[in-house]
Amino acid sequence: MSNQIGSVVASGPRWATVTRSTRETQITVTLKLDGSGETKIETGVGFFDHLLNSLAHHALFDLEVVAAGDLVIDEHHTVEDVALVLGAALAEALGDRAGIVRFGDAAVPMDESVATVVVDVGGRPYAVVDLPFRGKRAGKMPLQLIDHVLESFARSGGVTLNVRGRGRNDHHLAEAAFKALGRSLRAAVAVDPRRSGAASTKGSLG
Repeated sequence: MSNQIGSVVASGPRWATVTRSTRETQITVTLKLDGSGETKIETGVGFFDHLLNSLAHHALFDLEVVAAGDLVIDEHHTVEDVALVLGAALAEALGDRAGIVRFGDAAVPMDESVATVVVDVGGRPYAVVDLPFRGKRAGKMPLQLIDHVLESFARSGGVTLNVRGRGRNDHHLAEAAFKALGRSLRAAVAVDPRRSGAASTKGSLG
């Protein structure tokens, strides 16, 4: 099955493998919601790998990302497309989103920095990001791409995402944000034993 983001290679209850191939990138993401935080992530952008590892570890998602992109130009296409495919894999793994908690929130400190993330995985894509970075890069990753990553993930994943933080160290602030995203997603995608249908008065999500 294909959509505007990529192609679903395989999927099952609460897991999916999605690929995207363009002239700029070739991306494959496998996401298992009921995992243990195991990861294998190779995007070619070290700091981005670090952030995705932090997200998966704290979400208890099993996540595999293999990416080849036009890094000879810059990091933008690779980072953006990984975020899009990750969101698409989340959407596919959630299926009709019935029986899940739907909402999640977390606040995570890292030394002088703290980040708060609130999510709704009910299918409404929207992102508000307020992370006041001081510099231009962390490793090889332009920090302006952090906002774009979160917005792209929210759009393809059907996630309403609010991220706010403060701190003096850009590495700490970004890492706190992705850890908080992981914790909030872990809560939101959890199966609610008291709910058989959608967590919505409309009767459906998406």
